[in-house]
Amino acid sequence: MSKKTQDPRMKTFVKGLDEVLNGGIPRKNIVLLAGSPGTMKSSLGFYILYHNAIANDLKGLYVSLEEGRGTLLNGMKSLGMDPENVSDKVMVQDISLIRSHLKELDGKGWMEVFKMYLRNLKMNQGYHFLVIDSMAVLELMADMENPRKELFEFFTWLRNLDVTTFLIHELPANDLQFSDAGEGFLTDGILHLELRREANNVDLYLSVIKMRKTSHSRDYYPLLYADGFELIRG
Repeated sequence: MSKKTQDPRMKTFVKGLDEVLNGGIPRKNIVLLAGSPGTMKSSLGFYILYHNAIANDLKGLYVSLEEGRGTLLNGMKSLGMDPENVSDKVMVQDISLIRSHLKELDGKGWMEVFKMYLRNLKMNQGYHFLVIDSMAVLELMADMENPRKELFEFFTWLRNLDVTTFLIHELPANDLQFSDAGEGFLTDGILHLELRREANNVDLYLSVIKMRKTSHSRDYYPLLYADGFELIRG
């Protein structure tokens, strides 16, 4: 294994955010990218994979359980992140591919097939980052009878997969109330994205609500996107 993958911190490449996190996301943490619609959660997840592929030669897997692969990639390209630049490092898979595997494995539950799918890609491609978009669809597809217990087991499994994971999580506007499944408690970190109306503008803010294995501020900072994401820290 290369020295780079042993780094205890995985950079987000969001200007200002890695400084707030004392160098980046602790390796193998499971982090919620939480916020209301329109807060660029999916864009931020892809951005982290994209820039780690370019700068650190690290591989990423983005699994979209809602949006089709083509639509997602077109959206990222419109933000200046051309998927062709990282086609050998960043894999983007969507729900249609997972459903095809489910049909081939009679008698196995959706979550079991999903884990097998992630594990096989890890063995064959050796990715370092994983984005799952989104938590709501994951829980729905898995038809969890005991969500807190089953999510705990799934998160334990993810940590053993030896990847740094980001979970896209939809929240009502300006609300940090998580479901009874306990996502907020069970995950290692929460990056909360929030839209605020100020005068005639609607501005985007980000706060590190929680991050295990590091000290950090919980202040909300303006988050801008031009050629890349930038956290404005005063």
